Amino acid sequence: MERTSSKEYVEISLDDSSPRKAIGIGSLSAAQKFVMTMSSRLSSSKDGFKTAGQMMKMKKKQWGAQTGLKGLRFINKAGNGQEGWKSVEKRFDELAVNGLLRKESFSKCVGMNESKDFAGELFVALARRQNINPEKGVTKEELKLFWDEITDQNFDSRLRIFFDMCDKNGDGMLSEDEVAEIILLSASENKLGKLKANAHTYASLIMEELDPDDRGYIEIWQLETLLQGMVSSQNSEDIIKKTNSLARSMIPNQYRSPLFCKMNKTFDFVHENWKRIWLIALWITLNTVLFFWKFHEYKNTKAFQIMGYCLCVAKGAAETLKLNMALILIPVCRNTLTSLRSTVLNSIIPFDDNINFHKIIAFAITIGTFLHTIMHVTCDFPRLITCPRDKFNALLGPNFNYQQPTLLTLLISPPGWTGVLMVIIMAFSFTLATHSFRRRAVKLSTPYRHLAGFNAFWYAHHLLVLVYIMLVIHSFFIFLTKEWYKKTTWMYLMVPVLFYACERVVRKFRESHYDVSIIKAAIYPGNVLSIQMKKPPGFKYKSGMYLFVKCPDVSPFEWHPFSITSAPGNDYLSVHIRTLGDWTSELRNLFGKACQTQFEVKKANLNRLETTVVVDNEITQTTVFPKIFIDGPYGAPAQSYTKYDILLLIGLGIGATPMISILKDLLNNIKANKGLQSLNCKKDGDMACAKGPERAYFYWVTREQGSFEWFKGVMNEVVESDNDHVIEMHNYLTSVYEEGDARSALIAMVQSLQHARDGLDIVSGSRIRTHFARPNWRKVFSELANAHKNSRIGVFYCGSPTLTKTLSDLSKEFSHTTSTRFHFHKENF
Repeated sequence: MERTSSKEYVEISLDDSSPRKAIGIGSLSAAQKFVMTMSSRLSSSKDGFKTAGQMMKMKKKQWGAQTGLKGLRFINKAGNGQEGWKSVEKRFDELAVNGLLRKESFSKCVGMNESKDFAGELFVALARRQNINPEKGVTKEELKLFWDEITDQNFDSRLRIFFDMCDKNGDGMLSEDEVAEIILLSASENKLGKLKANAHTYASLIMEELDPDDRGYIEIWQLETLLQGMVSSQNSEDIIKKTNSLARSMIPNQYRSPLFCKMNKTFDFVHENWKRIWLIALWITLNTVLFFWKFHEYKNTKAFQIMGYCLCVAKGAAETLKLNMALILIPVCRNTLTSLRSTVLNSIIPFDDNINFHKIIAFAITIGTFLHTIMHVTCDFPRLITCPRDKFNALLGPNFNYQQPTLLTLLISPPGWTGVLMVIIMAFSFTLATHSFRRRAVKLSTPYRHLAGFNAFWYAHHLLVLVYIMLVIHSFFIFLTKEWYKKTTWMYLMVPVLFYACERVVRKFRESHYDVSIIKAAIYPGNVLSIQMKKPPGFKYKSGMYLFVKCPDVSPFEWHPFSITSAPGNDYLSVHIRTLGDWTSELRNLFGKACQTQFEVKKANLNRLETTVVVDNEITQTTVFPKIFIDGPYGAPAQSYTKYDILLLIGLGIGATPMISILKDLLNNIKANKGLQSLNCKKDGDMACAKGPERAYFYWVTREQGSFEWFKGVMNEVVESDNDHVIEMHNYLTSVYEEGDARSALIAMVQSLQHARDGLDIVSGSRIRTHFARPNWRKVFSELANAHKNSRIGVFYCGSPTLTKTLSDLSKEFSHTTSTRFHFHKENF
């Protein structure tokens, strides 16, 4: 950060031709300098220096035209205009009582449903401006006047309304109490609990900076002076849009044809997904070859004369089932895949898609099971049972010991009962593995609610061990094949099952040999538990990797994956765990009890999760934490960050965890005066990542103010240590209305004053400035493409799937339309 020297001066130009006069402001605070700088932009005039109020009047038309569309917006852009009024008019007819709209219904009527209190204060201010009694309500004609005022494109009009909202007694002056009251209202509307607790402090800050003469009030021109610095201009976004439009218009005619566009998109798709394409193509080819090979084999058997093509289809599906039941284990052999990531295979196999491939194979198993079962039950079995006895004995008598089966004997035979049980278990396991059940999206009644969630998924998946045992039994006792070497199921399964068994043995070995000693635990607002432990000997990892955690006090069997938030250079391991399900809730409660033994006085606050409680066992040496075990590390997409020139790290909520490890690693290298060259790359001999990234951009988007407590230390460390500005951090709080909205205007004002005064952000409590609402991702990608031409930018994302497609599409679009190449990666556990 750039700090203002005590010898700094503000230069104010008296006219276009006069020399500049310097006014020393060494004794002023940083925030006063900020306000003075904003004022100085209005103080240039050919008639000489005038009062601030006069200068405001002279600039009103120009200022209103430049920023009216953006500043102090009461209604979303979509709600403006005649179409917006038609919707309001329709809602008025529904909500009005005796032709009058009450204050309580105003928010719903004008489309401010989520801001009922703010809309109520706006209603009172508008009524006061029209000399209307707000208690009686307003007519449709009066509401139309209100609507015209709040949708007026002129900034001055909106400013006057906003000022009147603050000025409760209508005397044209804002007292400190009135400012505090509107801060409280804004904080409440934007879900900023911490800001509400300090509303009077921030009101004093505004009065201190805008009322240097200590008159006890501020006027509208002073408020406008400060807001002028808050209102964002649309110029940059307009330039980006115009540039993109110009670029599209300059495309040669031959490249605009639909056929060429189709071919170009196909080429781009293949180029982007060639690893996935060849692997899926190979897998589909293997399944197809096996199906038709077995189909043709059974077409030439005696059994075909009785059961026909149904038998061929059933046996072809069974052959693909053998292959897929073997392959489905490979993507979850995490130790094997982690080791293979460091080999040349990583350049041709998409290891990051292991879970997606696992799901695709599961879908194929479902289809194969369905075909195999339906063909047998609805076709093969009836034909076998009803076949004339002479024909049966002549063709299949030796296979059944010359006893023609019935439906019951078929079902109670080893192939029969194993087949039925396998179908039931697989249907149960696969159902609980779907997104709706695993993420509790489906709502079940009380007796069955435990069937939804990660625990149900985890235990149901382990029932599949029985399926593998019964699959071998099922194939060994089949009726139509007697030679042991033709019963090939065990041949398909042997190697993958051996690999998977070794994986479980390795996990058991690590569990007993990794001595996990917890040195610090913290419970943060937002239901997040942070655990810091001593790094076990021999535990080597890269930033972006993850590990599994087990707590026997919660469950003696369950292991859950969490991103490592410490850096490889740290002498400790750390994870941050968000409370989302039964297991994480119970783990948080156990650590909460351990923390409460040290902080009994904070027990009430701890239960409400409104404070941060940290217990450092190296200091207290008395806290008994729950015993935990770890297994890992395991590879993840983010670990390949070192092979890119530029990094774009994006985390939603707790999805910031893998990115924090990368930031810490970059910081450690910066502190060690080794640039951004990765030490891990040197050790592993990975020449592709020897250079390392030149710059990193981190975007953290969260909806809870308390979330910033999780990594506040890292954010402050970046500001203090990164003197070369290699790491650029952007925090976004989505619970706050976007910049330019009247509901967040005062919050933005206080934020700027506080940050100018002591460098701290009032929202996050760190030195990183917090933005409001959601990022404009197109603008982010466009700025990066312009700033880093001919560079390879690694885009790493961890968070909700809702943003995945947007970021992936933008990465492809800007890779194809600019000289910058964006490579998108999403974290998958």
